[in-house]
Amino acid sequence: MGIVETILVHEIAGTAFLTLLGCGVVANVLLNKTNGNGSDGIVIFFGWGLAVFCGVYVAYDTGAHLNPAVTLGLLIGPAKEYAEGIPINFVTTVTYLVAEFIGGFLGAVICYLAYKKQYDDTEDSAIKLATFSTAPTIRSYGWNLISEIIGTFVLIFVIIMFGHTPSGLGPLAVALLVVSIGASLGGTTGYAINPARDLGPRIAHAVLPIQNKGPNDWHYAWVPVVGPVIGSTLAALVAYAY
Repeated sequence: MGIVETILVHEIAGTAFLTLLGCGVVANVLLNKTNGNGSDGIVIFFGWGLAVFCGVYVAYDTGAHLNPAVTLGLLIGPAKEYAEGIPINFVTTVTYLVAEFIGGFLGAVICYLAYKKQYDDTEDSAIKLATFSTAPTIRSYGWNLISEIIGTFVLIFVIIMFGHTPSGLGPLAVALLVVSIGASLGGTTGYAINPARDLGPRIAHAVLPIQNKGPNDWHYAWVPVVGPVIGSTLAALVAYAY
């Protein structure tokens, strides 16, 4: 495969595994008639961390970005390659971004298929949407944006401190970082910290034939996209000057 095809295959697959398992743990905790229904929030924090752990392994050959914020953070820095043999240029950057959003969408679709009967049995449309995308506990767009900026800043800054590329970290280190962010900073907006993780599944929610689904909350959808972009940019600028 060529470079573009390699990026597409690995980043789509890795991000799909991430969102399948991440959205899956939320579905297991929130939807009716699941074995995990009503579990403590710590289950979600560790579930998302382990989802990242799996996704990093799946996309290891392309640096396992799995997140436009990671791609942006590396783009801003001094590195010449996103991963071994993959130069940083316009084409590869766009390919990473496209693959991440496609993977986010596909993972959410597969999660829906896995929990189809539980979605049918759950009446609360807000709970259904929560298994796909994030929402604030207190809606205040400016402060919600700040929460996403801070969470993403921590993610990207620490990733760069770990070793400058996800492929140099070891998947466990990234997984534990995500668990830490969720447990410490996830109480305000659900810590999207990844535009592909939120927007891809939100689009999936919009197009899937989910029974009795409510709105997609597009009024809020910009926050988990813009916040991570700003947070990633600031983190990269600070980290590379550190």
